[in-house]
Amino acid sequence: MIGRLVGRIVEEGEGGSLVVDVGGVGYEVTAPLGTRGRLDAEGDATLYVHTHVREDALSLFAFASLAERDAFRVIIGISNVGPKLGLALLGAISIGDLATAVARGEASKLTAIPGVGKKTAERLVLELKGKLEHLGAPGTHKAGLPAAAPTTVHHSGKKQDLLLSALTRMGYRPAEAERAAYTLAASRDIEVTELGELVREALGILAR
Repeated sequence: MIGRLVGRIVEEGEGGSLVVDVGGVGYEVTAPLGTRGRLDAEGDATLYVHTHVREDALSLFAFASLAERDAFRVIIGISNVGPKLGLALLGAISIGDLATAVARGEASKLTAIPGVGKKTAERLVLELKGKLEHLGAPGTHKAGLPAAAPTTVHHSGKKQDLLLSALTRMGYRPAEAERAAYTLAASRDIEVTELGELVREALGILAR
């Protein structure tokens, strides 16, 4: 089983796919949205890995912190919740925000995440209760997980909230994230657009 990789990221593909060069060997891993931006931009990257073994495949899922990997393991430990959904959750919302939504029974916050329906959100809220708080309580910095910077501007729309959260977790200041989000909102209905597409377009706006 592989639990950690330290190396240089040499490829970045669609769907969170990364190739990490460790001593000349390229390991292909899948990571949550925004992981690349949360890693050290210089030198080797440290990724915490969950090795997922099935009869027909062996997959590596990588995370920027131990807390994220532990949260992922808790999430996929729920019946009928697989790695794809676990990655979607952790790519869209911080552990602290997820723990808060679960503690408050706010299933509606989770239904805005692609792939999470109403019944799944309600089951997640029920089965995750009390299992995430120790990994990243709101407003804290646990196990190397960058805390999302708070935003001060009131905004509406679940998808807009998720986009702002994703951008701030990638290291952008709240004002920068809001500028990109509001630029996109002015040109389209972002509530019906996939989060991954919104993040890619927002990054293009921020790179100008």
